[in-house]
Amino acid sequence: MLKARGLQSDVDNYSRYKADYTLYHTLPRLLVNLRKDILGTLLVTIDGSVYYNDSDSYLTETRTDYRYTEENWYREAVTANGRVAFINVHPQDYLKLDSVPEVFSVARLIKDPDSKQPLAVIMADADTVILDKIVRQVSFNVNSIVTITDKDHRLVYSNTYLSPEELHQFVKNPSNILYKQHSYVPVSRTIPISSWEITVWLSKAELASKVSWMHIMGASFAVGGVVLTFFLFFAYSRTLLTPFKEMISVMSHVQRGNMKKRVSIQGQDEIAQLGTALNRMIYQLDELIIKEYRTKLNLKNAEFRAFQSQIHPHFLYNTLNALLSLNRKGEHAHLERAIISLSGMLRYILTSHDTCSLEEEFSIIQKYGELMSMRFRDRLEIKITLDPEIAHIRVPKLLVQPLVENAIIHGVEPCEHPCLVEVSAEMLPKITDEDRFVIRIADNGIGFKPLERSNNQSIGLSNVKERLALAFPGKYDFQLDSRIGHGTYINITITLNKEELPQ
Repeated sequence: MLKARGLQSDVDNYSRYKADYTLYHTLPRLLVNLRKDILGTLLVTIDGSVYYNDSDSYLTETRTDYRYTEENWYREAVTANGRVAFINVHPQDYLKLDSVPEVFSVARLIKDPDSKQPLAVIMADADTVILDKIVRQVSFNVNSIVTITDKDHRLVYSNTYLSPEELHQFVKNPSNILYKQHSYVPVSRTIPISSWEITVWLSKAELASKVSWMHIMGASFAVGGVVLTFFLFFAYSRTLLTPFKEMISVMSHVQRGNMKKRVSIQGQDEIAQLGTALNRMIYQLDELIIKEYRTKLNLKNAEFRAFQSQIHPHFLYNTLNALLSLNRKGEHAHLERAIISLSGMLRYILTSHDTCSLEEEFSIIQKYGELMSMRFRDRLEIKITLDPEIAHIRVPKLLVQPLVENAIIHGVEPCEHPCLVEVSAEMLPKITDEDRFVIRIADNGIGFKPLERSNNQSIGLSNVKERLALAFPGKYDFQLDSRIGHGTYINITITLNKEELPQ
């Protein structure tokens, strides 16, 4: 501060001695730098005094005829006003050296901490070997050239020797570089604090080869990833989906009526809990269905027996009238045979079974026909035909007999001419995939108007229809056609279940 302010001549000898001692003994020690790539440190005070220290000696002689304050690096440091100024490549010509090297430097203006007035400019010179050490620590895995240029596009460093013509090509036409028969692609970045540009020139052919290899590796990893994904998907989906498929299969069996099917439980996870809940639901549903089925079955049997009980008095009433008629005529032999036939019919009627085969039903009709023939003699002819293919099919007991009885009592008995009653059952030709058979009862008696039929006829017909509805819900068709003077025709068409089909 004494030298910068020009006050050294105004102080006493002791203060001047302390200042000189500091400048010539303490300062060199402070400027010592153990790094070999730092060539030296230069200090230029405002009054023009110059101090320099390098790694070999405390003080190196500087040129006295050198105009320091007029150099660009000095001006840049002053302009930076206390901030770091990066000095482009310049010759170290301010020293008395046999060989003048080129260096790059970092300079800064030193200020008085109290008055903020400039005191000196300090500059550290660095050898480009420091850049070489930094660059060689980085590997690009392809043939490359690294260049560092200053803000004036002068070469600061290159890891490969470049002639002036080659350097001119690198700087002026960076997008199309051809060096030693190889094309290069530039990747550059500017350092803001120094405005230097670092450019890495990568071999285009080797880079393309690396990129191609990366594509191949990427594709290989992608294919491997897809294969691994599918493998894991199938492995885990098998583990996860198998229990759900089993549950769906169990539900399909339940839907078809198999309530004994259950899910096999393994583990304690959420899927196992779901399977347990499904088994419990099927069990409760089975119990509920059985309970409801038994209730409805009992109700159906009760209704069935109620309708069955209506037939018995009606049948006995008409049969007893026939026996009474034979007795009045004094035909005791016929009466005896009729009583024997009646006892056989009653024995069959009073059995506990609610259903019978068509063969058994037509046998009862045959006996009833014989009983009625004894009564009406030549006035009645009964023709019975049964297809053997459907003889085993079961129907409600006494389903057809009341219709035959109605045909005789209400169609033949009032008629004055001989009458024919035909009873038949046969399979129908297939129209759809369903198998059907038909029962026909026809007579050529007096006939009637359907809307004016007697009460006894209505009871018999309604009873048969209701028993059909209970035995074959939604699977039967009852047709009746009657005209006065032409007789009555009844067709009962029934659709067969699969288990009822002939084997």
